[in-house]
Parts: sequence; C-alpha cells; structure tokens
Amino acid sequence: MRYMLMLGATDETEADVLPAQEDFERMHAFNEELVDAGVMLEGNGLRASSYGARVVFGDDGRTEVLDGPFAESKELVAGYWILDVRSRAEAVEWARRVPAGPGARVDVRKVFEATDFGESYTDDLSRAEDRLRERIAETHGG
Repeated sequence: MRYMLMLGATDETEADVLPAQEDFERMHAFNEELVDAGVMLEGNGLRASSYGARVVFGDDGRTEVLDGPFAESKELVAGYWILDVRSRAEAVEWARRVPAGPGARVDVRKVFEATDFGESYTDDLSRAEDRLRERIAETHGG
C-alpha cells in the first residue's frame, strides 16, 4: 500500500533558505535507505510558497487564484515521499527516521487504492484510470 509522507514547511523553508551541505547529505542518506529498502517510489523537496499559487473554489463555481507566499507556514508542505510499504505502522516508522530538526513535522497519509472506493468505482473507471497511467508512463518514460 502506498503512503505519502509530507514534511512540513518551516519559517526557513518559506524564506527559501536552502539547507546546509550536511543537511543535504543526511537527506540523501535517508533517501538512499528508502531506495535500498525498496519502498521509495518518489520524493521531492518543494520550493517556498512564494513560487506557487493557491486556487480557491467558490460556491458559485468560480475560482480565485491567490499568489504565494501564504501566511501560515505550519500549514504548508516543504517536501514529500511516496512509499510503497506493507502497513501504516511501517510508513510511520519511516517518517520517524526523516532527518528533520527539532519542531519538524511529517504527516503520514494513505494514498487511495481502487479497492478503497467501493461500488461507485466501476470496472470501466478502473480500466480508464489504468489507461491514463499507461499514457503518463509513456509520456514521461516511466
């Protein structure tokens, strides 16, 4: 089962302060552990919210685009990993090993699988989703 680990943003990441070399090295070593264990599917750091935008959907169907930065860094994500593990407990154990400093947080969230959706996720929808994933892999060499 797949889980996403989301490393919370800090005032430093939101100020676009890049990590020191030893921090990069620790994160690389952690990522290498994930790859060696065969659980890492993807992972990336994210730029500060000042490089992003937020799209807000109104009740009337209109959208509003808000340019970053966003005020509450504690509600933002600075990086993520997608892991393929046997259980939530295993995902949590990996999250506990993230080389983050004091006060950091890592949210652990299960990624939906087709079987989680029940009857409303028909075989036709499942096949259509599989075709999209195949197209994505073809387009991006995956």
